[in-house]
Amino acid sequence: MLIVVGARFPRPVRVKVMKRKKAFFITVEGLEGSGKSSVIKFLNRFLKTKNFSVKVYREPGSTRIGEKIRRILLDKQNKKLSAHTELLLYLAARTQLIEEKLTKDLKNYDFVICDRFFDSTLVYQGYALGLGRIVNQAVRIFSLGVKPDLTFYLDVSAKTGLSRLGQRDRIESRPLAFHRKLRQGFLKLSRKNRKRIKVIDAGGSLEDIYKQTRRILEKY
Repeated sequence: MLIVVGARFPRPVRVKVMKRKKAFFITVEGLEGSGKSSVIKFLNRFLKTKNFSVKVYREPGSTRIGEKIRRILLDKQNKKLSAHTELLLYLAARTQLIEEKLTKDLKNYDFVICDRFFDSTLVYQGYALGLGRIVNQAVRIFSLGVKPDLTFYLDVSAKTGLSRLGQRDRIESRPLAFHRKLRQGFLKLSRKNRKRIKVIDAGGSLEDIYKQTRRILEKY
């Protein structure tokens, strides 16, 4: 090996690496009739007034395949749909959304907002329908590494939420006891994930719900 005494090696060149843009991913969860759609419209308007680019999705849906799956899941005629089949259909719609749109848009927008995501699966199928651990495992696998940065859970009593609905779909038509169990599940999940899941009192007026949502969002 040749060693040159006194030789100077060039200093390493500092290369400026551009960080990949990643959207802030917000999900909105809640019981039927909790006001999710209204809050998402508010978030969309509010963020756009701050000159942020925003993309909004819903689950299940937002893709051609996802919307077809949605119709199957919500159709009241599908009374024999088993709990496991229901789980698989929700997972299928989610992976389609992630692979077809979400992965790309998380790189191209400032904010991505989704009406429901994997927390709904954990609560609806895992807790209320009693599928338990299999749902936890499935969610970990089929969320494909995508996780919300912030989740708003709109908390309202099951009776109040259902009273706000008009014509009900297959899920909304389930007994009051089921919807009460959903609320228990969401509150339990919120306590386990306090940093990510923020509970909003959705029992009052929309204006009050918007104020709570905005106050939390501005902290981020």
